[in-house]
Amino acid sequence: MTDSTDPHDDAATGIDYSEIHTSVLLERTIELLGPAVGKPGAVLVDCTLGLGGHSEAFLLAFPELHLVGLDRDPNALRLAGERLERFSDRIDLVHCVYDEIGDALEGLGIDGADGILFDLGVSSMQLDQVERGFSYSKDAPLDMRMDDTADFTAAEIIANYSESELRRIFRDYGEEKLADRYARKIVAAREAGPILRSGQLVDVIQAATPAKFSHQGHPAKRVFQALRIEVNAELAVLERAIPRAIETLVVGGRIVVLSFQSLEDRIVKRELQKRAVSTAPAGLPVELPEHRPELKLLVRGAELADEAERSRNPRSIPVKMRAAEKIRSIA
Repeated sequence: MTDSTDPHDDAATGIDYSEIHTSVLLERTIELLGPAVGKPGAVLVDCTLGLGGHSEAFLLAFPELHLVGLDRDPNALRLAGERLERFSDRIDLVHCVYDEIGDALEGLGIDGADGILFDLGVSSMQLDQVERGFSYSKDAPLDMRMDDTADFTAAEIIANYSESELRRIFRDYGEEKLADRYARKIVAAREAGPILRSGQLVDVIQAATPAKFSHQGHPAKRVFQALRIEVNAELAVLERAIPRAIETLVVGGRIVVLSFQSLEDRIVKRELQKRAVSTAPAGLPVELPEHRPELKLLVRGAELADEAERSRNPRSIPVKMRAAEKIRSIA
């Protein structure tokens, strides 16, 4: 997840947000959602508000747009609220996980969304705040909570999960080839004393990594990804969120999803493609209205950032964008 816009120095906070974030595929996102959110009174739901970079750009581009910003991170909501203060009469910010999109809109008295944006994964702000413990490159408490009011941390996983449970999350959520080895070494290491900091965990992983794997990037990358996903239940939440988001779209509304790792993209791809094909039984001579596709895909496959953006903003390199328009409502 990456946030941002053109350089903007917020007068109230003194923060130059462009120095913190660079939004990924910003112009393309506006191009795809624009036909749905450009009309008077349209509602855009930014399901991953972050620092509000995408939201700010949409509010500037569409003066009659109403924005609903969702985020599970109270710190992000506070900073985004400061950044978007000048649009206060056109925004509602809600502290929730994005699979609660339906409840959030209902609580605001909003019947449906014209546009929905997901910018998935951990935000650059969270990565850059060392004390959050998301990064394997700097020593910090093993935290990794996107919502720091929640209780469950990465340290608890490392302390309490069995070897088989660690192996499962490293394999399933990190796609880590050395999942067995790392799980075994972590369990052995914690017997000598608690592993409470990211630096300690990195040391264990590096010591357990065979030399022949040393050229394949930082050995802790996939383990940290797996821990973050487990702490925040990211994939389970996403599997619930995409169908619920589509349900909140009005006919003619559009959804854009930016994914930064393959596990997320598979979930998004599966749900969008499933709803973009007819459900009519094979051989049926006439397609009945109830079998027509619910969605129309707006991009072919997954769209990537172009070479210019990839050079300008390295965090855009892994992004995969998918988009769809709702063409039929299912009662």
